[in-house]
Amino acid sequence: MERCPSGHFFDPAKHTNCPHCGVEGLDIGPTRGKSSSTLGVTVPVVDSKTLPTAGWPENEGVTVGYYKQKIGLEPVVGWLVCVDGPDRGRDYRIRSQRNFIGRDPRMDICLAGDPQVSRENHAVVSYDPRNNGFKLAPGDSRSITYYNGQSLDLPTELKPYDTIEVGASRLLFVPFCGDRYQWQ
Repeated sequence: MERCPSGHFFDPAKHTNCPHCGVEGLDIGPTRGKSSSTLGVTVPVVDSKTLPTAGWPENEGVTVGYYKQKIGLEPVVGWLVCVDGPDRGRDYRIRSQRNFIGRDPRMDICLAGDPQVSRENHAVVSYDPRNNGFKLAPGDSRSITYYNGQSLDLPTELKPYDTIEVGASRLLFVPFCGDRYQWQ
């Protein structure tokens, strides 16, 4: 990251000049927020930053999870426990709906210590709150995901204590929701 004279940070690999300040010599001004006429609210631009006014939806456009809408939070529905690999002994919470496994900190289940795990979307563990069931699906990775020692090509139902292998890590699946309990 590079800092422009106005104090904005930008990626010089993506931009030759600060995109917040505009392009000097061309009639291209600083980046501005979306037109207030299309939003129905006033959006002032102060010091090249778009600031929402009172009444602006705080998380407009953000997808709200099933349980977040229903009970106000996204509770744990199960866990993955690393039983072999660089993060051995660590546990990972599974939440309702899709949980992406990868090395990137933005992934729902981040196996940061395993360089053999794809950065993003190596595999997906999902919990369907309507049908009260778990599934494992391969992600967008070129690497293979293994389910109970077999390569995984299609989404497959997860059962208690099944194993998932991604990179050099072996994860044990431990459900919380199931036949005995489901969040209401």
